[in-house]
Amino acid sequence: MLATLMITVLVILTIVNGATRYAFRQITQMKPQSSESIYTNLEQAGVFSREKFNNLIKKEVQIISRDGFKLSGYVLESHPNSKRWAIIVHGYTVSLHVSAQYIDMFEREGFNVLLIDQRRHGNSQGKYTTYGFMEKYDVDSWVRWILEHYGEDRVIGLHGQSLGGGTVLEYLNIAHPNVKFVIADCPYSDLTELLRYQIKVLNKLPIYPLLPLLNIQMKRRAGFRMQQVSPLRAVRYSSMPLLLIHGTKDNYVPTHMGESLYEHKRGPKRLLLVEGAVHGNAYAVSPQQYAEEVHALIQETLGSLEKPEEPEKSEESAVSQIEHAYLPSI
Repeated sequence: MLATLMITVLVILTIVNGATRYAFRQITQMKPQSSESIYTNLEQAGVFSREKFNNLIKKEVQIISRDGFKLSGYVLESHPNSKRWAIIVHGYTVSLHVSAQYIDMFEREGFNVLLIDQRRHGNSQGKYTTYGFMEKYDVDSWVRWILEHYGEDRVIGLHGQSLGGGTVLEYLNIAHPNVKFVIADCPYSDLTELLRYQIKVLNKLPIYPLLPLLNIQMKRRAGFRMQQVSPLRAVRYSSMPLLLIHGTKDNYVPTHMGESLYEHKRGPKRLLLVEGAVHGNAYAVSPQQYAEEVHALIQETLGSLEKPEEPEKSEESAVSQIEHAYLPSI
């Protein structure tokens, strides 16, 4: 009887341990999608194409994160006389190629654009995704890179989708004064609550003991606890202008998380709920409505800073460049 009980306990522990390790890998180390897969989805949605990206006038840039990883991005300086810059931050398992769908929206507003690959994605190095815990410092390094290379008087806006949305909201905790607004598309309000929802509702698994064990794995291997990531906490203490965007049919990061962020946000704020949109496709469902809300936020925030008139570009300038601009760890 005792032997049978011990065997049963060991089997249960083995199953729980295996489930915890699998969940940890899925949450922090899921294999990123290829650019081919990303462009297949973008082209099917009708929002961007590989050909259009290849034809962009851009230069590749690299920096070093504060913990020693190479981070990669592309600069699109379509308005060299403009002080306006937008940093666009992508979601989990994709890359800066997804962010390319938003370029035109910002360029029409007189912005130069920096597309970045988040750590562990695209051409950037990294071992774990930490949902903004470390990524917010990566964003800060990019902000400082812009100021160092283009001038201390630059004004910067942030746009993030999904993981990118959570990242730019976490950045509010350490925001540089030159960052003037944030746009968060389908962000999570709190990592603990997101994982609780995804474990219980999406995967039909018990919260206990999986969630506490997963938290232990996160701290031991990735260096953070889920309680340390809470965009909801960040917006409560920030007065920076914020636009929140969420699809009404988002079952991956539920819509109520965007609504909760809006309710608790201090200072200037806007909320766009896109009817029928699922996770990450609000722009594809309603691009005009999306762009109008972004335009309204920019006008409210930067209306006094006029957009420059740009000279017509020559064909000779349409050459992609590669620049390795390494920064020391901060």
